[in-house]
Amino acid sequence: MKSTQKKTTYIWPWPLFLILFLFAATPLVLVAANETPTSEQESEEEWDEEAFGPKERIHLAGKNEATYFDHPTHTVDLKMECESCHDELFEMEAGAAEANGDFTMQSLKEGKYCGKCHDGETAFHAYTNCGGCHEAPKETIVFTKPVMAVIFDHLTHTDQGIDCEDCHKEFFKMKLTDTEANADFTMESIYCDAREVKYCGVCHDGETAFPSTSRCNVCHIGVKGYNRLLKKGGKQRHGSGHK
Repeated sequence: MKSTQKKTTYIWPWPLFLILFLFAATPLVLVAANETPTSEQESEEEWDEEAFGPKERIHLAGKNEATYFDHPTHTVDLKMECESCHDELFEMEAGAAEANGDFTMQSLKEGKYCGKCHDGETAFHAYTNCGGCHEAPKETIVFTKPVMAVIFDHLTHTDQGIDCEDCHKEFFKMKLTDTEANADFTMESIYCDAREVKYCGVCHDGETAFPSTSRCNVCHIGVKGYNRLLKKGGKQRHGSGHK
């Protein structure tokens, strides 16, 4: 005779099961969180200056104050050895390169210092990708010739994606007061309707940027504005960063 007794099946309600699971797992999660170091802690603990050089960005002093160098970019990202540059190209001593009279862009072009690798083949040429090593001057540049006073802000332009090489060296040499010394650095040359447009007028043509024949006070602040700028800044600035 077959038994008619039915088996009892227990079905766990999912909400209750989920609550019990989370309750049991919470201590494990907390322990794991406490044992896992933050990215900053891990970075500090793992960084080996002997193997990779200084972690902080190096800012070159003196006339190259707007120039910087990152060891991690070379030693970590590109896996270069310290011996690739030291001591054949650079002495392993802070300020040694700047103390040399030939640590210039011309020397790099001739294959010295950074130019040994930044030759356009091994790495980008030293005369391109300026923003890779140079920071745009943060101070407002003040032109006092041929009229007083005309201002220019690098950051206003670089923030719009304009690269250094868009203006240097075709339109402006990267040298202090060089442009002011040019006899043709006048509004007649900059006007967008001039016979031969130069300098700022190449882009300020009414299409690429507002025309140089309008919005005069964006760049021209006059004698009163110049005096106010000196009082605010405390000293006269003529193209800081372009030395």
